[in-house]
Amino acid sequence: MLIPILIFDVALVAWSLHLMQEAVDQQEFSLMLAGTLVSLCAAGLLVVYFMMNHCLTYLTQAGGMGYY
Repeated sequence: MLIPILIFDVALVAWSLHLMQEAVDQQEFSLMLAGTLVSLCAAGLLVVYFMMNHCLTYLTQAGGMGYY
């Protein structure tokens, strides 16, 4: 599951860099803001994936320990 998320994340970073380059070329603030938001989305996607991965791993291991 990590490989498709990484591919999607790399695509988001490439798109944000493209938006930022267009913003510099056209001197457009809104494109720079859009590129920043897309790059933050890519970073947030990875953070949420790793947090949920650790959380689900912990929960599945704790379920088998027999705590009542």
